[in-house]
Amino acid sequence: MFSGAIVAIVTPFKNGKVDEEALRKLIEFQIANGTDGIVPCGTTGESSTLSHEEHDRVIEIAIDAVKKRVPVIAGTGSNSTDEALRLTKHAYEAGADGALMVCPYYNRPTQEGLYQHFKIIAETVPIPIVPYNIPGRTGINLLPETVAKLAKISNIVGIKEASGSLKQMHDIIALCGTEFSVLSGDDFFTLPLLMFGGKGVISVISNIAPADMAAMIDASAAGDMTRAKQLHYKMVPLIDMLFIETNPVPVKAALSMMGKISYEVRLPMYKMTDGNYEKLKSAMKNYGLIS
Repeated sequence: MFSGAIVAIVTPFKNGKVDEEALRKLIEFQIANGTDGIVPCGTTGESSTLSHEEHDRVIEIAIDAVKKRVPVIAGTGSNSTDEALRLTKHAYEAGADGALMVCPYYNRPTQEGLYQHFKIIAETVPIPIVPYNIPGRTGINLLPETVAKLAKISNIVGIKEASGSLKQMHDIIALCGTEFSVLSGDDFFTLPLLMFGGKGVISVISNIAPADMAAMIDASAAGDMTRAKQLHYKMVPLIDMLFIETNPVPVKAALSMMGKISYEVRLPMYKMTDGNYEKLKSAMKNYGLIS
């Protein structure tokens, strides 16, 4: 259902508040450059530091700004099933096209607990759901066998896979079949995942270089692997710099260098060290994104 170059869009702040105007402009920039979907309130959107009111509002802004030109997959995950259910209900009622739901963090549930968490939300809210597996942040790995059980629920339509394991991504595709949308949660793994039958990426680099990520996926789909590999190798040095410190700090610094947002993150996130900022700035210049 969901495929292509989907951006995990940042939440811009100005003087500590959500910058609605900047968010709307970022969405226009994305759509103009071929992005296939918008994910507000994901990890890159600093969902964990948004109030519930801000979280709801960011999703509403994204839906209004996109105007059905591409899918909006709203981040609605939580470590509390009740809270994730409330967020998902709101996204559905606001008109989102799907919900991206991170595995419950900190609690470290069993595989059965993970299954029941997603199952009860999917059965309660009739919205397409994409679980998000990122063990490095949650402390728990959603195993391929559990994903295969979830894939039998009609409105669990894919997974954002950020385990860092190509073998795990391969096994999910093998178990779940070609209709299930396996999306990379790591920009670097996008091209190899496409070779296994993955459907795309929920991307960080697409915040600043959306046309290249979209072009790489389009080239792969067209069988032009020479072009796809050229774009992969072009992006990798910049991808590395976007993760030189914890996401989304570097990508927000990069967007500020491009004049698109204020360079603001919320504590406990903090601005980059001077040395890393200069490394990122150099990579941005080499890429041609700033002069």
